[in-house]
Amino acid sequence: MKLLAFETSTEACSVAVSADGEVRERFEVAPRRHAELALPWAEALLAEAGIARSQLDAVAVGRGPGAFTGVRLGIALAQGIALALDVPVLPVSTLATLAAPVLHEMPGVRVLAAIDARMGEVYAAGYAAGAHGPVLLDAERVCAPDQLVAGPGDDWVGVGTGFAAADGALVQRLGSRLRRADATALPHAADTARLAAVLHAAGGGVAPEHAEPAYLRNNVALTLAEQAARRG
Repeated sequence: MKLLAFETSTEACSVAVSADGEVRERFEVAPRRHAELALPWAEALLAEAGIARSQLDAVAVGRGPGAFTGVRLGIALAQGIALALDVPVLPVSTLATLAAPVLHEMPGVRVLAAIDARMGEVYAAGYAAGAHGPVLLDAERVCAPDQLVAGPGDDWVGVGTGFAAADGALVQRLGSRLRRADATALPHAADTARLAAVLHAAGGGVAPEHAEPAYLRNNVALTLAEQAARRG
């Protein structure tokens, strides 16, 4: 199977190509340059892998949650390419993408993936290792770090920029229940591609027009006045 994957939901921009299990990726922390980098990287990776666009079986995308502009860009790129090729889109949770490499390395733990959502909030979800990738333990949500309730148990590993938000409030919230936390971790399209390959094998693709972003916030375009009010 051959697929192209985009992950643009955070300050990191990454693109990957997966061809029969071999994954190639380009990744850079490049705020505000996602639109400039994503398509040229996709073309370069396809050329390196010796794959024509017409040979792609699907297009994968990090569906968020994350930055509104980045999530919207990723979905638009995936939809546009998939529509042109008449192939499905494979939407993958950005939080699951964050959790996947940790669970691969430490399958016995539970992972709390958290992304800084700005305005004093984080996007977060808990995961455990499953036979085919991360298994969601609770609903993805957006909330203040000091209001987040993790599942039971004391063997949690934290991953994502949400652990640096609000001066590390999430680390303080979990306390001794947290084995360790990597607050610098960002999602990689290579992990998106690996999860998408499993999704594709299970028939989990959707028609391009049905690919939906996960913003989590009901109002993703707050006015400046509303943002100031939230900051107090």
